[in-house]
Amino acid sequence: MRFILAILFIASLTLTSCKNTASPIATDTIVKQKPSGYQGQQPSPIVPTVNKPVQKQWKGIWSFNDNTTFFTNDFDGARLNGVADDGNDHYTIWITAENTPINVSPWYAFKVWTENPRKITIKLSYQDSRSRYYPKISADGIHFKTIDSIAYKPINPGEGDFGIKAAPEFVELTLEIKNEPIWVTAQELYTSKRVKSWVDSLSVKPFVSNYEIGKTTEERSMQLMEIKGNSTAKKALMIISRQHPPEVTGFIAMKSFIETLAGESEQAKKFRESHTIFAVPLMNPDGVDNGHWRHNMGGIDLNRDWQNFNQPETKSVRDFLTKKGSEGYEFVFGADFHSTWDDIYYPLDTTVTGQKGKIVFDWIESISDRLPQKKSNVKASDKLDPTMVSRTYFYVKHKMPAIVFELGDDTPRPFLKEKGKVAAEELMRLLDSD
Repeated sequence: MRFILAILFIASLTLTSCKNTASPIATDTIVKQKPSGYQGQQPSPIVPTVNKPVQKQWKGIWSFNDNTTFFTNDFDGARLNGVADDGNDHYTIWITAENTPINVSPWYAFKVWTENPRKITIKLSYQDSRSRYYPKISADGIHFKTIDSIAYKPINPGEGDFGIKAAPEFVELTLEIKNEPIWVTAQELYTSKRVKSWVDSLSVKPFVSNYEIGKTTEERSMQLMEIKGNSTAKKALMIISRQHPPEVTGFIAMKSFIETLAGESEQAKKFRESHTIFAVPLMNPDGVDNGHWRHNMGGIDLNRDWQNFNQPETKSVRDFLTKKGSEGYEFVFGADFHSTWDDIYYPLDTTVTGQKGKIVFDWIESISDRLPQKKSNVKASDKLDPTMVSRTYFYVKHKMPAIVFELGDDTPRPFLKEKGKVAAEELMRLLDSD
């Protein structure tokens, strides 16, 4: 009864799509590459960024079959809003958003186990959405693999190659479950604790430090990494990631990007003598740990708040950049890592940035030259008002060439890591030769 009441309450919510994009790229800045087919999202409307109510999910354990089969969302990053036993070892799971309207990024994450080993079927059902993310399975919550195709059944398949309409309406998963829980998730789990562990592991290097630049609504730390090989280096990069909780592929590429900049190659050592790297690898720890589809605990898309700064996360980065600017730092490059339907770059057009922004397009082209096996689309914006999104704010306020760097939801993980590495190497080459 508890979960039925919860579902009746949240079923009254409605959902609409909202996603940042940019204007078509000017012909004088087109990167010479074949398009991958994905043409990017439509331009985003200006939306208010004052706090909106957030529906927190009930956390606990659902039990079935005379208390022998269990589901739970009681862990960081979980999203599971209701479970029904349909009989014959078939279960329906409901996944709902934190609030609406919201981008259709239906994150899910739960654990399942049984006292009597058996094969079960799970149907994933969403609030006004379709099944965007291909399921990942883990035995420990750390190491994930995609579910075998024979255990995955799409129901009412979508149309086209990209976008929510291309996704199936529902999916059914067939799982062999035992006494030990297995995790079923939309993407790999990188909670705030796991990200902090990664940051700490890099911080053992003498030229890497990390410190807090602010607090979130739920008092989680806004952690910043500083990579600095020379105390007098005043040229700086600003890197951020994970404004949107489900966008894990962008985080994986960013992780490789940062590891390369902090690596032991001669190129990286030389680069750190003249450049300082600042990075906020987890912009939305509240949203990540609460299993949100898109928003922070203020109920807001953070990548719409880079003009009004109503949210503590964007305020923290704004204040940090202002402080560093007053200390004489010159920001020469900014990147915001995201995920979407396929790999795509969203730079600012050189018609508005002039020669200063050309390095972004040189960078895109050099990455593409080294990784010809998978071409990314480019969709540039010639709008500087409103700033609204991080990339535009970075350029307008701090005159740094900047980009939204998006990786596909299903881009192979080894390629994500290689792309992050190549992107770092090519950026170092270009900035050192500037």
